[in-house]
Amino acid sequence: MELEAADDWYRERSAESSVRFLSAVYDGLERIARAPQRWPRHFHGTRRLILHRFPFSIIYRDEPSADSLSVLAFAHHKRKPGY
Repeated sequence: MELEAADDWYRERSAESSVRFLSAVYDGLERIARAPQRWPRHFHGTRRLILHRFPFSIIYRDEPSADSLSVLAFAHHKRKPGY
């Protein structure tokens, strides 16, 4: 939902912005999948990868014992502080 809303916002401005945004998100997801413990701990046992070209972070939880991870949010840096 957050990702779709953000992409809609970028797409309204330009198709190129939408492509760059989604490319940054998918690149971030691939980097997390390759090395989930690389990014620092965040709140409540989560980790956070900051998208540097866009005001968003990917918030996720890695479960080493279950060999899985869950993306919990695509959080905007200025909306809902502490979210």
